[in-house]
Amino acid sequence: MFATAMPESNDSVSLHIQDEEKIYLGGKIVILMCCVACGFGLPKKGVMAHGEPYMSCFQGLFFCPEAASLLLHNFCIYHISPPGHELGAAAICAEDPVPSAEDLADQIIEVLNYFGLGAVMCMGVTAGAYILTLFAMKYRERVLGLILVSPLCKAPSWSEWFYNKVMSNLLYFYGMCGLLKECLLQRYFSKEVRGNVEVPESEIVQACRKLLDERKKTNVLRFLNAINQRPDISEGLKRLKCRTLIFVGDSSPFHSEALYMTSKLDRRYSALVEVQACGSMVTEEQPHAMLIPMEYFFMGYGLYRPTQLSDSPRSPLSPSCISPELLSPESMGLKLKPIKTRVSLQV
Repeated sequence: MFATAMPESNDSVSLHIQDEEKIYLGGKIVILMCCVACGFGLPKKGVMAHGEPYMSCFQGLFFCPEAASLLLHNFCIYHISPPGHELGAAAICAEDPVPSAEDLADQIIEVLNYFGLGAVMCMGVTAGAYILTLFAMKYRERVLGLILVSPLCKAPSWSEWFYNKVMSNLLYFYGMCGLLKECLLQRYFSKEVRGNVEVPESEIVQACRKLLDERKKTNVLRFLNAINQRPDISEGLKRLKCRTLIFVGDSSPFHSEALYMTSKLDRRYSALVEVQACGSMVTEEQPHAMLIPMEYFFMGYGLYRPTQLSDSPRSPLSPSCISPELLSPESMGLKLKPIKTRVSLQV
């Protein structure tokens, strides 16, 4: 895992870099790879988002003005990506050990300890949701709650295992080829946004396609293999006592798995939101559908503080106040250096 930032106060952010160099910034929004620290207030109660690469999983959510206002006004946000999935990542050496799904979950605790964080709110998409759920089961005292988008909890079915093997072979022999990208896009998005011969594909699909081109095939292959060997964690879900909010699109290939996972969770602490005409990436396709459920979810913890200066508690910022440039590390002139966590080796 990689990480880079820690908030010092409501008005400044201190970046702890690998060589112990510190950079103090007076601004209130800092975007880093692959750990993102954004926002104001509640510095010790961050929403920690974990998913596929940040820009392909959470860009729609953070660029949605109302949702961004809710999150950036009330939380500091740390984003963790799998090794080799940060923007601009080099290919991982073939001799490096391949982390398992459990290794990835264990690496999260190192990130929390590095930044001095206590209990956090966790948000994850698909495989990231699985890893965060596993993390919450192993380190219950460090998780306030879970927001899971199209989550997984079972070991791969034979069909999923075979599908992943086909994608792994395509990746190994041909790299991020057109056929592989189509397979991934079908897994991520509904047909409404993927387009057809008459309707062009949406901008979010085009952006995701471009990001897939930038991924190193060896890095994607390692992560795909780790997830394809994930264990079934269904039996431990009943013992999960933190509150859990699940979103899933009704067109997602993981829709039935999300329903199954909801049935295994304690109903006193869990809720399911099914989003119509949407694929797995609810954060990208329909971020507005997440808004009101998240508001009530955060209010249950006393973490959401509605503004008194706006007619709408969900819109404290106007759209013009959230510019995409604010979420670009390059625009801030930051030279980013990731920290690396360890992978335990079996002797």
